[in-house]
Amino acid sequence: MKNLSLLLFASILFSNTINAQLKAVKYTDGSQALNGLFVKSVKKSTQNPGILLLPAWLGIDKASKDIAENLSKLGYNVFIADIYGEGNYPTNTAEAGKQAGYYKKNYEVYQKRIDAALKELVKSGANADNIVAIGYCFGGTGVLEAARGNLNLKGVASFHGGLGKDASRPVEPITTKVLVCHGADDPFESKEEITAFQQEMRDSKADWQMIYYANAVHSFTNPEAGSDNSKGAAYNPVAAKRSFEHLQLFLNEVFKK
Repeated sequence: MKNLSLLLFASILFSNTINAQLKAVKYTDGSQALNGLFVKSVKKSTQNPGILLLPAWLGIDKASKDIAENLSKLGYNVFIADIYGEGNYPTNTAEAGKQAGYYKKNYEVYQKRIDAALKELVKSGANADNIVAIGYCFGGTGVLEAARGNLNLKGVASFHGGLGKDASRPVEPITTKVLVCHGADDPFESKEEITAFQQEMRDSKADWQMIYYANAVHSFTNPEAGSDNSKGAAYNPVAAKRSFEHLQLFLNEVFKK
């Protein structure tokens, strides 16, 4: 498993190939047209485990495509969700921040958009009762909202995602397993927000775990985030490798491989 993990991780870092296995999927949420991507597991399985992948705030990018293809090599059917939809794709970080902020504030709309992608993953062949959602940055916030909304998921894994929620929202039971992979030096999550999140997990009786990575800030899994920690967002290859291995352990546990 260790050698396979290193091989797949290296592929994520250095792959310059076109994502030939990814198939475009058109779907809708109400009147909003959406464009997701699906990649089928390279392994045959009677369990047909699925992974719903929620990308960062700029939308479907190379990082999410690479992760999806590499997870398919591990035996998972993967669907990359389109949260914004046609006519709403951000072209820069300012637009992305505005779009992401809308969904963070209107969390029920976000949950509904995630559920639309979840249904497409099932239509594409994944077992409806054997799915995990993973997300990065804005997508990491999304998978936690999926857990709060009790979508039909066996687990969620958030990578450098936003943890906070409006304090006025009631704490509901969370029945899905939760993994949070967090940069120990992430400047975008305050101590107060982290403490509140952890208390929420306790109060919701969730089966949760939170792993901190030394010298890591926001976006530590993304090779395109640069290497300057002082900017608040930067790639950390050690933290990226460790978090990918922790994801595999989590998936093996949830899917009982």
